[in-house]
Amino acid sequence: MTNRKKKVQISVYLDPAVMKMLQDCATRRGQSQSMIAEAAIASFLSPDADERREAAIVKRLDQVDRRLGRQERDTGIAVETLAVFVRFWLATTPALPEPAAQAARAKAAERYEAFVSALGRRLAKGPKLRQEISEDIDPVGDKGMPSPAGI
Repeated sequence: MTNRKKKVQISVYLDPAVMKMLQDCATRRGQSQSMIAEAAIASFLSPDADERREAAIVKRLDQVDRRLGRQERDTGIAVETLAVFVRFWLATTPALPEPAAQAARAKAAERYEAFVSALGRRLAKGPKLRQEISEDIDPVGDKGMPSPAGI
């Protein structure tokens, strides 16, 4: 025969939203609301509750740090892509004489609209450039392509 202590009954007042969460949790886990409430109170009152909260915060901060790292990488890719394009364009595009420059400016708005439209389609369907670029690309250059420093 097991020696179980009789549990003490208490009355508490819960906010309706908290009560709904308690009901939902008990239903999902297939356990009584009393058991869920007891576990939550014990967890809240336990001496290691602060350590668990700190661990949860550290985990979230690590996730944020990884996201910021990816954001920094993506921004770096965008900046380097633009720099390589501008260097290449400047190195390979001769200046136009004035009559031809006027015609080129007139055509520029049309070409820009086509560029923006193509960019919109690319962003809408992917894959994104950052997904196509490997983390471990050879920085020296590859397959005869000019390196950014060589442009």
